[in-house]
Amino acid sequence: MSAEFEIELPLFVEAVFRKYHYDFRDYAAASLKRRLHTALSRFGCGSLSQLQHRMLHEPAIFPQLLDYLTVQLSEMFRDPEYYRALRTQVLPLLRTYPSLKIWVAGCSTGEEVYSLAILLEEEGLLKRSLIYGTDINAHALRKAEAGVYDIDRIALFSQNYQRTGAHNSLSAYYTAAYGSAVFDAALKKHIVFSDHSLATDSVFAEMQFVSCRNVLIYFNRALQDRAVGLFRDALCLRGFLGIGSKESLRFSSYADAFDSIDRENRVYRKVSVS
Repeated sequence: MSAEFEIELPLFVEAVFRKYHYDFRDYAAASLKRRLHTALSRFGCGSLSQLQHRMLHEPAIFPQLLDYLTVQLSEMFRDPEYYRALRTQVLPLLRTYPSLKIWVAGCSTGEEVYSLAILLEEEGLLKRSLIYGTDINAHALRKAEAGVYDIDRIALFSQNYQRTGAHNSLSAYYTAAYGSAVFDAALKKHIVFSDHSLATDSVFAEMQFVSCRNVLIYFNRALQDRAVGLFRDALCLRGFLGIGSKESLRFSSYADAFDSIDRENRVYRKVSVS
């Protein structure tokens, strides 16, 4: 990468923050650089300065650019062992609460949210649950709210689902039409999708379970710490936290607030409020 790119990068993310109030200043540099190089090609710009000029003076391109700045990789029941751990170790304990609030932070296009809704339905908990799916990408949130996915992806989703200890066929939860799978309105009744930034926003409700998977890996250490602090503050005492398979709380300044429930599948329980 050129010396000019390295100089322009902090100026670019500062401009994004000042103009549009999206804060990428503490995102992991290596991943951000790769995505911005792809964006340069997509928008026909030879430098970040050129892309910055277009972003500042052509507001209509920013929603498209946001798709490059955020990572939108997701699938239903990704890492099925994680969902099996939730089914066997977490949901039996959540069953003791009269009502449940669950936060999926960095929900992208909603696959994890619908996965959890199905899990809760099968364990008899969905009727007393409210799932918040949050992300900073408005385009992704609109897709999540629609709950419509390409039918070609359903085979993988179904394979993952069966490995969680499924009680049903995944087809029981969607209707196929015109090359798409549309997930049931009965699931959507218990889901709220909303804009929320782990970089700038605060806790918005007390939760019994927070799931934030494959998001922290895109943050630098300071922003990882901020996010884990938000999860600690959001969770009730003895509430649960799930993170991605390549993520860890080990180096967080909030690590002592959590006990490991399933180390392999990265499931934790809050044990301290300080």
